[in-house]
Amino acid sequence: MSKVSVIGAGFVGSTIAHWAVVSGGCQMVVLHDIVEGLAKGKVLDLIQAGPIARHSVDAIGTSDLNDTADSDLVIITAGVARKPGMTREDLVATNAKIVGSVVTEVAKLSPHAILLIMTNPLDTMTYVALKSSGFPRERVIGQAGVLDGGRMRTFIAMETGISPENIHTTVLGGHGDEMVPLVRYSHIAGMPLKYFLSDEQIERIVERTRNGGAEIVQYLKTGSAYYAPGAAAWRMAEAIVRNKREIVPASVYLQGEYGLNDICFGVPVMLGCTGVERIIELELNEDERVALNKSADLIRGTMKDLKLETA
Repeated sequence: MSKVSVIGAGFVGSTIAHWAVVSGGCQMVVLHDIVEGLAKGKVLDLIQAGPIARHSVDAIGTSDLNDTADSDLVIITAGVARKPGMTREDLVATNAKIVGSVVTEVAKLSPHAILLIMTNPLDTMTYVALKSSGFPRERVIGQAGVLDGGRMRTFIAMETGISPENIHTTVLGGHGDEMVPLVRYSHIAGMPLKYFLSDEQIERIVERTRNGGAEIVQYLKTGSAYYAPGAAAWRMAEAIVRNKREIVPASVYLQGEYGLNDICFGVPVMLGCTGVERIIELELNEDERVALNKSADLIRGTMKDLKLETA
């Protein structure tokens, strides 16, 4: 896989482009933004870093969407970011128009591409992208649990003093305030969290994970997170472009899995060069299933506001 295009040269998009160039995982990186000169300036800065940081990948910045034609992977970051006091759902009307318009054009220019969606509210925007593109569900993927799981790993490391490399977490559900960090499927070096953390600590970590994005928004005042989201997007992108067949949580269109239909929702999947190669269904207890359904209800509420549901 050789050509990766990133739509939107804001903080998240430019961070993803940085990871793409540094990793050397593709032959060509295209950064696009409708603001004339923005993507060109950022890419020029990136490639000038190459001789210093010892990386060399062809990259272009552009305001012409035609330059993204024949991409193998297109990462959509275009949209309005959250401000303090806003939920991801507050962004839905504006961002649905942006994502729908962009994806419709991208699908014409790159009909065989895999789409990776970053725009919030994530699960609803992934659904918009699926319907706007007409692509099969395997090729329209939303970034969700990789970021949320990374945040949970960070908070566990803060509480325990143990390296995040020893920590594995599983976070399912919508990428929002009703996400479902699965404590039972999370561990430290293969051992349950309860060996290292009290019930109170675990509950505090779960709540901080759910509010991880909002916490950063409160500090930044005029923007939202981009380093961790950018890293999470490239983790997924690299699994695709390198055909790693890596199992990660992602927002995908469900057709009966977990008892859910006609919704894009965060579940474990195997990612490879064809996109989603497999959806993995975990056995859930009653409390976990109730939490998952509550998360799904929040997403459906957003979808109904836009009259997006088809079933």
